[in-house]
Amino acid sequence: MGVGYPENMLVDGERIVVHSHPHWKCLVVPVVLFLVATAVAGLAAGATTRSSMDPTAQLAVGMVILAVWLAVTMWFFVRPLIGWRTTHFVLTDRRVTRRDGLLSRSGVDIPVQRISSVEFRHGVLDRMLRTGTLVIESVADDPLAFESVPHIRKVHALLHQEVGVR
Repeated sequence: MGVGYPENMLVDGERIVVHSHPHWKCLVVPVVLFLVATAVAGLAAGATTRSSMDPTAQLAVGMVILAVWLAVTMWFFVRPLIGWRTTHFVLTDRRVTRRDGLLSRSGVDIPVQRISSVEFRHGVLDRMLRTGTLVIESVADDPLAFESVPHIRKVHALLHQEVGVR
């Protein structure tokens, strides 16, 4: 599923089976919000330039519109996009890993030999998009849910194959 993963994160002889970011559906709302914010800012800027305000007031209002658009874009579009890009779901022949974060990283590793059960959940829309939530239960820990895993059925089957559960 072809997204590069740092080889220095692997131990000797470890092989990547699946590597992906969360499903692209996570970016639909941020993209829609970006488009709406851009349209609203464009309409507001157009209305400002057609108004009878003096040029200094038009410039001030235009700068406020730009500042609000930048703030909305950074918070509701760029931040989720970076979050999506820096989140990795990796299945190797030895472990299941999820890493996320840009400046401060966090993650979880589950050794394959400690996995006691694997299940997936997806609703109608998730089935159409071939995504879902992967729930992994290990011997000693509470179940961990990995949401928005692309190609969920394939990942589920590959994980069963790696774990040796039939």
